Amino acid sequence: MTKEPIAGVKHLVAVASGKGGVGKTTVAVNLAIALKKMGAKVGLLDADVYGPNVPVMLGTNEQPRALGERTIIPVEAYGLKMISMGLLSPGDKPLIWRGPMLHSVIQQFLRSVRWGELDYLIVDLPPGTGDVQLTLIQSAAISGAVLVTTPSVVALADVRKAVEMFRQVNVEILGVVENMSYFACPHCAGKIDVFGHGEGERMAKAFGVPFLGEIEIDPQIRIGGDSGKPVASLGEDAPGAKSIYAMARNVAARLAGGAAAAAPTVEIL
Repeated sequence: MTKEPIAGVKHLVAVASGKGGVGKTTVAVNLAIALKKMGAKVGLLDADVYGPNVPVMLGTNEQPRALGERTIIPVEAYGLKMISMGLLSPGDKPLIWRGPMLHSVIQQFLRSVRWGELDYLIVDLPPGTGDVQLTLIQSAAISGAVLVTTPSVVALADVRKAVEMFRQVNVEILGVVENMSYFACPHCAGKIDVFGHGEGERMAKAFGVPFLGEIEIDPQIRIGGDSGKPVASLGEDAPGAKSIYAMARNVAARLAGGAAAAAPTVEIL
């Protein structure tokens, strides 16, 4: 089955993780902003339907506008075009949806949103390997996937499942990002390995996929996400931002180097 590309979008990039709590959305938001700051046209699709945190991290609750039944105008924040279920269903009421409903909303986010001309459309996937991931893979030609992990053994065990999932459906893995990699002590200038260190790079080598970089534990990264002012928006020289920009350059280089954009074939048993 041939998957049609998203009109006007050069690269569709999935940001995924095997489990929750590894900072996947933080990486997706800051990656998108860093690419924008580097001169690209960027969109951000929050596909984490059950836990849509992108609006909070971007500091917006503006609702997207609808032009007719099949056209949605995305919200803009920090120069990004963005859509999220968190803007359509704000508040604390949980969504209780089954697979077909998830399929429908992801299709709308992909095809009905007026993305315009973009160099990158970053898709923040929910953790794991469930319905949303399958819908995205079935619905569009994905340029590649960025997998986020922490150095902990539990997180690495789950990211292995994500690696195998994307490989089974022939989606190029752009690489692995090790988030919360270390803490730089402000007093002694040493590095403290809170969750371990280097396991993400070792795992990437073991699977034969690129390692995109380490992102340190920095209070400014957490504060930026909580306050709606992502650290990448403050520029590369801001505390905590250098490693994010280095990771973003590696992602851009992988895509420019010809990471496969061929549409995968999915067989549902």
